[in-house]
Amino acid sequence: MRKSDRREPRIGARTAVALVFGCSAAVLVVEIVSLRLLAPHLGLTLETSTLVIGLALAAIAAGSWLGGRWADEHDGRAVLGLLLVVSGAVVAATPFLVRGAAGLAGGAFLLVAAGGSIIVPGALLSAVHPVVTALRLSTLEETGSVVGRLSGLGTAGAILGTVLTGFVLVSRVPVTWIMVGLGVLLVVGGVVVEVGSRRGLAGTAAVVTVVGGLGAALAPSGCDVETKYHCAVVTSDPERPTERVLVLDDLRHSTVDLADPTRLEFAYVKALAAATASQLPDGAVRAHHLGGGGLTLPRFLAAERPGTVSTVSEIDPGVVALDTERLGLRTGPDLRVRVEDARVGLRAVGSGTLDLVVGDAFGGVSVPWHLTTREALTDVRRVLTDDGLYAANLIDHEPLGFARAEVRTLGTVFDHVALAATPAATRGEGGGNLVVLASAAPIDVAGWRAAIAARDLDWEVIDGVALEAWVGDSPVLTDDHAPVDQLLTPYPPRVAPAAG
Repeated sequence: MRKSDRREPRIGARTAVALVFGCSAAVLVVEIVSLRLLAPHLGLTLETSTLVIGLALAAIAAGSWLGGRWADEHDGRAVLGLLLVVSGAVVAATPFLVRGAAGLAGGAFLLVAAGGSIIVPGALLSAVHPVVTALRLSTLEETGSVVGRLSGLGTAGAILGTVLTGFVLVSRVPVTWIMVGLGVLLVVGGVVVEVGSRRGLAGTAAVVTVVGGLGAALAPSGCDVETKYHCAVVTSDPERPTERVLVLDDLRHSTVDLADPTRLEFAYVKALAAATASQLPDGAVRAHHLGGGGLTLPRFLAAERPGTVSTVSEIDPGVVALDTERLGLRTGPDLRVRVEDARVGLRAVGSGTLDLVVGDAFGGVSVPWHLTTREALTDVRRVLTDDGLYAANLIDHEPLGFARAEVRTLGTVFDHVALAATPAATRGEGGGNLVVLASAAPIDVAGWRAAIAARDLDWEVIDGVALEAWVGDSPVLTDDHAPVDQLLTPYPPRVAPAAG
């Protein structure tokens, strides 16, 4: 086309807007939902987020380049519908592909499935933009306005896809149905485009997509509930009919005995219970729990120490609902559960008003880093009385880089720190759950050690010089620098310890 040549656009303005806007939105929906599909298996770590974002950007770049090449050499109307239909097929099948790959031995299958599930639809949908742009150009003199207008609309679509997914869809619709629904919409859009251009290239692919989408929709997700943050399952033990286990993202987070809240199963919970028994005087305490899970410890304290007032900050409303519906949770004046970020919730607590703060929000491959920093722990110190106690469940894997850094960080805020863990962990070998205590007042280490032994735990307690040697030259975690995802081994063995 010479600069002075002019021809009629080969695609309508409204159609062009709908395609560019909708495809850009779909790419971001796929990116965000793919992260949630992968998190139960790879963890919600910086590495996982980087992987998904990197794959999505690579797909956008590849699709834009290849789509532009195609548009220069062919009539783009011949391929638009097919791009939508094939991308819809992959999107609808993604939940099935990811979960199926996760069940295979080794993480390579999962990474391949994840890569294909993001790159293929991302590239195909991104190719739509340059194809539509070429179809809308009627003269080179309007290249800037056409390209600029469609680029702006594409960005607006991406923003809408991001906001809609993050603020509306994920909170109301299981991720499986989000992907299946989006896949079906893409297929329908592709068929409409093909019919409108009187071409039939997408017909066969549409049938395949619908069948694949139904298969993905009907495939079991493995979750009782897909919450905002977790794939949640509640299991029971036939030998203990009153016991329930809360499983979040393949990790056993909490065990609750509906008939006896004082019966504790997990070792780290026993160590926390031993800490409260040995460090806090008998009687009711005022406690705040950072992280809820199955609320095992708040229920234990309510039963062991009548009159105890516990407030729990739990960020996931789906977990709270499951606690109420399946784990027998009953709240009241002495046990309050607030759906909130734990650090934000702590800011509302008055200074010097608590006897106990429990940190129990860390998972096996997912750590809310903003709860680990010196600034966060300074706020914990603020709400405690002068002899109050901070007790935290840490989880780490060899070489325990995160746990060592967290203990050192605690030492910059509290005068006294002690650690309980398996003998292997205190030697720096293996991993698992570790429990750390911190206080402005001296910690009764001998009393804690005796209380742990009384619960038949083969754990050691170290403090002082031994703890300093264990910590070594680990970094202090701050809001400005907290490389928690790098310190915490991101991909533990499949048999993982209990998580907080």
